[in-house]
Amino acid sequence: MIDSLPPADPILHIDRLEKQFGGLRAVSGTSFSVRRGSLTALIGPNGAGKTGFTQPDRGTIRFDGREIDSLPPHRITRLGLVRTFQLTRVFAAMTVLENMMLAAPGQPGESLWRLAGARRASRRSEAEVRERAQGLLRRFNLDRKVQDYAGTLSGGQRKLLELARALMTAPRLVLLDEPMAGVNRVLGRQLLDYVEDLKRSDGITFLFVEHDMDVVMNRADHVVVMAEGAVIADEKPEAVRGDPRVIAAYLGRAFQ
Repeated sequence: MIDSLPPADPILHIDRLEKQFGGLRAVSGTSFSVRRGSLTALIGPNGAGKTGFTQPDRGTIRFDGREIDSLPPHRITRLGLVRTFQLTRVFAAMTVLENMMLAAPGQPGESLWRLAGARRASRRSEAEVRERAQGLLRRFNLDRKVQDYAGTLSGGQRKLLELARALMTAPRLVLLDEPMAGVNRVLGRQLLDYVEDLKRSDGITFLFVEHDMDVVMNRADHVVVMAEGAVIADEKPEAVRGDPRVIAAYLGRAFQ
């Protein structure tokens, strides 16, 4: 069944969201919430309207009680909401460490380096950013790659780098777009282990879009299912397994 009320402590709340592209109604009055500190999966057949990175036509998106649907991406990031992509977006011609440091908020621009009085402060800031970046790379077992160009990493290592880089902003909610796509099973499981550890130890909330139903059913705390632009189920994984609407949306294939 679809919950009629949002969870007691939602960090993200989508309310009657609509988005249309020409004659295609991609999202149709969608509402759901993500509980703070959860690992929530958003699933559905291809074309269900799960993935979006554009401003909605109608409806509201609230992050920690604040409307964000009209804010530019950099403002949303500063509030504590970041995302990764199905196709990783790393700067291939930069080193792994440079990729990490570039993501740190509030980095001084080149003009500051021209000001003698600001140089010492800038160096301290750079040292702190470098230390944080190196600590995250150690956590993700990428510390041996700090001076390697990001373009030389495997697909799985790029996924880990992108997640580590997202954490440079100290986010409270991370959106993961198909984290298992293009990743071998070993590195994929490792990435999800990191995600679960971050949820437990750092209290970070995760919302992820994924087509691998084994991952969804075994890793998610809660599952939101969309079909044809609308939410058809908003339940625990064990309830989603046998939901007839979900099974019908997946062409009659029950989840094992």
